[in-house]
Amino acid sequence: MIKQSSKSLEINGKTLTLETGVLAQQATSCVLARLGDTMVLATVVMGQKDTTLDYFPLSVEYVERLYAGGRIKGSRWVKREGRPTDDAILSARLIDRSIRPLFPKELKKDVQVVVTVLSVDGENDPDVLGMVAVSAALAISKIPWNGPVGASRVGVAKHEDNVEYIINPDSGEYDLLDLDMVVTSKNDKVLMLEAGARQIGEDVAFEAIKKAKEFNQQIINLIEELVKEVGVEKQKVKKDEDLAEAIILVEKSYKHELEEIVEKGVGKEVGSELDEIAKRIGELEEGIEDKSKIVGAVDYAFKKTVREKILRENKRPDGRKEDEIRPISARVGILPRTHGSAIFQRGETQSLSVATLGTSALEQLIESPEGEESKRYIHHYSFPPYSVGETGRIGTPSRREIGHGALAERALEAVIPPESKFPYVVRVVSEVMSSNGSTSMASTCGSTLSLMDAGVPILEPVAGIAIGLMTGKDKYVILTDIAGLEDFSGDMDFKVAGTKNGITAIQLDVKIDGLTDEMIRETFERAKKARLYILDIMLAALPESRKDVSKYAPKIKVVKIDTSKIGEVIGSGGKVIKNIIAQTGATVDVNDEGLVTIASIDEAAVEKAAEWVDVLTREIMPGEVFDGKVKRILPFGAFVEIVPGKEGMVHVSEMSTEYVQNPQDVIKIGQEVKVRVKEIDEQGRVNLSMLFGEEAEKIMKLIE
Repeated sequence: MIKQSSKSLEINGKTLTLETGVLAQQATSCVLARLGDTMVLATVVMGQKDTTLDYFPLSVEYVERLYAGGRIKGSRWVKREGRPTDDAILSARLIDRSIRPLFPKELKKDVQVVVTVLSVDGENDPDVLGMVAVSAALAISKIPWNGPVGASRVGVAKHEDNVEYIINPDSGEYDLLDLDMVVTSKNDKVLMLEAGARQIGEDVAFEAIKKAKEFNQQIINLIEELVKEVGVEKQKVKKDEDLAEAIILVEKSYKHELEEIVEKGVGKEVGSELDEIAKRIGELEEGIEDKSKIVGAVDYAFKKTVREKILRENKRPDGRKEDEIRPISARVGILPRTHGSAIFQRGETQSLSVATLGTSALEQLIESPEGEESKRYIHHYSFPPYSVGETGRIGTPSRREIGHGALAERALEAVIPPESKFPYVVRVVSEVMSSNGSTSMASTCGSTLSLMDAGVPILEPVAGIAIGLMTGKDKYVILTDIAGLEDFSGDMDFKVAGTKNGITAIQLDVKIDGLTDEMIRETFERAKKARLYILDIMLAALPESRKDVSKYAPKIKVVKIDTSKIGEVIGSGGKVIKNIIAQTGATVDVNDEGLVTIASIDEAAVEKAAEWVDVLTREIMPGEVFDGKVKRILPFGAFVEIVPGKEGMVHVSEMSTEYVQNPQDVIKIGQEVKVRVKEIDEQGRVNLSMLFGEEAEKIMKLIE
């Protein structure tokens, strides 16, 4: 049991508190973190025995509880939280990527990290607070881990020529930021980056990273104070002697075969080939009792072979130069009945992206402890097993698929036109057809073209590239456009997306103890050069967005009405709006702000419905002429519906130039008649007069 302790730090006028020894006392370690009124609980548990797996079995779970925001699930039938939301999965991935590089590779015991959101205040997001809590929980525990790390969110707000950097901005400020970046670091080295931006310069992003690192050091110092007070001795991790012997054997007797696989595996994933050679070595080498060690030895020797060729011989597996990009091709308009489609290919990586347009009623609603929000731009990413030439499960999207889709979504979100300019909900699906390095960036490029093909007037085209890294004892090499072998064997996967004007998204994963400022600066330079090159090729396929949306896409018109008129459009029990829909074939939606969205494949139907809404809600003026339908007949006159849901009275004296004793002698229910507005009385009632014969013809000619 860890004794109770509490440490605090002031952040922008708020207090960050890390507390131990209060909750979850049977966990290996536990930290309760608080910032403002947002609280998260981070627990860490390590298994007792080593697993037989050939990798470190770390799992990170991020658990959102709706009670944290005083909410009950909106579903009528299911009130318990279900599977993790996409945001929860993305938060778990942030934490995983921040802590995984610092575990010893020899550790084979299960380690499970669980972050539970207990309270949210609507100002301080729990995701970064959760990362800090996990860092503290691991640091004070017996689990072997080379931490602690610090994590913070840094925002950038540009005001004309001034740039303001904000550490841990309030969540309400996010929409006002030109850069929203999460940075995890240790000892002045960056371990993880995740960012969305509005076309900011590389120099601004670099400065934001430096400021976040400075603040992160304060968090590290706070955690180290906690470690001094309650930390326990770390368990020793024994060196795997059997694995070391297997590595020596593989490097001595089978290195030439690994070199051949490097050469042959340039265009594809190589997992199956390595499995085959490991199996064959196991059959030939009887001296190795634990055959599973051979798999690890082959993996280690193969990665070492790739790295040596790059670091010592300056030779990439496919013969490219350090900054050379594989051949690129792009095509649009691939699928005849979709709203927009494109294929983007870079080397052996190929992505088919498809854009679909819909009405505002199709916005995605997201429920979280903070409340509900809607999204009008949605990006989904699919990575089927055939993309790497394998069989496998197809079904619920994996965490990797959710993460890659979110990255592509973030890259393009900054260039999606506002609803006032383009009143559509937009969904893009990227189908990975073939994979050999950075499918998420290929999806970003392909999705840009599919949006342009769909007629979405994006602010600027977006492209992206993945940059890799190989490090040696006294040397490192930055690699542009890493292929699968280089990602598999390298030390980082640094993705940068943006326009010709600046960055829109960043994502960094590392396998070492972090990146220096020099590495980050060089990566930004390489990524910008590559991005501009790729944009030129993309724009050769489609220079600008199509002027019109596809004929198969809905045509949408948004009409703003006074909120006091909403009832007139909807009618009693929805009678009026249902009538408009039935008679025009258009869909009509009205929101609480008085925005009426009208959509149909047939543009004429949209115009007809919009005209009805206009007549229903605008002020009717004397002298206007309508084609109406007789709805009711009374002894003194008749009620005529001039537009759906709005009626006027025709007095018997206004039905003919001659005397009419009984209105039924002149008109019948359901009859279509031409009427003119005579007056609007003090109570807002519409009085009409019927037009007929020469008078009707004369007025119609005047109207025409």
